Amino acid sequence: MFTPPPAAAPVSPDTAGIERALTRIAYLTGRVRQHDRLMAMAGVPLDRAAVALLRQIAESDPLRPGELAARLGVEASHITRQVQHLEKAGYVIRVPDPDDRRAQRIQLTPSGRATVDRIREASCRAMQVALAAWSPEELRQLATLFNRMVDDFITHADEEGLEATPVPGDGGASHPA
Repeated sequence: MFTPPPAAAPVSPDTAGIERALTRIAYLTGRVRQHDRLMAMAGVPLDRAAVALLRQIAESDPLRPGELAARLGVEASHITRQVQHLEKAGYVIRVPDPDDRRAQRIQLTPSGRATVDRIREASCRAMQVALAAWSPEELRQLATLFNRMVDDFITHADEEGLEATPVPGDGGASHPA
């Protein structure tokens, strides 16, 4: 049964506005139509789950499938199926785990790296078009504040004992799970 959290100080209007904006961004970037447009721009025929997995692999050293599942917040069986699909397509390979030769880690192939780079380039181009009217100083401020916010989310998640989940394609930043 759900128990609401204890009453806290009222949320400031600015914080509420930021939460609404982040929710809208998450919705807009998660839409199927947006994903399809991005994949067309990148010339890549991958579904959202495959892209999220490729981006996660690209942002780290080779990881075990279970670690990938934990970072993406999905079941290990989902990662196993996705890795098999990406392996057949030539985007990833399995490499021995140096800490345990019985285990394997997942690594991008050169084709997988090129694919992630094309997706990231297409995403950045689309963002640049959307933010074309912003001044260089405004873009610098947004980048600084956005990265600071993500870092604070990670710190808060660590302090609360929550798992900080890396976000695919974010340059290594994370958010609380």
